[in-house]
Amino acid sequence: MKKITLIILVFITSLSSFAQDNENKNEDKIKKHEVKLNAFNIIIFKSIDFTYEYLLDSESSVGISVLINLNDFSDEEYYGPYYNEAFAITPYYRHFFSRKYAAGFFMEAFGMYNQQKYYVYNYDVGIDPETTSSESTSNNFALGISLGGKFVSKKGFLFEFFGGVGRNIAISNRDAAADFVPRMGATIGYRF
Repeated sequence: MKKITLIILVFITSLSSFAQDNENKNEDKIKKHEVKLNAFNIIIFKSIDFTYEYLLDSESSVGISVLINLNDFSDEEYYGPYYNEAFAITPYYRHFFSRKYAAGFFMEAFGMYNQQKYYVYNYDVGIDPETTSSESTSNNFALGISLGGKFVSKKGFLFEFFGGVGRNIAISNRDAAADFVPRMGATIGYRF
């Protein structure tokens, strides 16, 4: 009887270790890294916005975005949409509400270091606007939230859209800074 019990225990132990090995192999196959480019910001706001995201588990991820505004803030003739931010670094945390692995509807909390520029022009008659324009810069830190959705193909290509707002809570120059900062985009990327 003791031999049979011992054989059964060894058999059960070997099965459980085999199952754990299979689970570990499946975890190794999960792609946890994403690189993305915000196409919305390039097309609408003439700004480059790159993102790296690391998937913590099936329901959460962390990432960082870097935005560089390509608009010439000193161009008084430009009337299109633009960000006040000349530069921004945005670390974030996302929580997903879907059965798919780190995909579907998500909510995001973010912090943002942003540098805003503001130009003032003097249009007095007889005075050259080039010599009477002035630039102000403000370095700020904002906190905010966003909502969005992410769609991932089986081969790892992805598309996401999101929108949100943050509030500058630390401002170096009140004359050049806006109180609120936008966070929006439609990104394309790859999960690997």
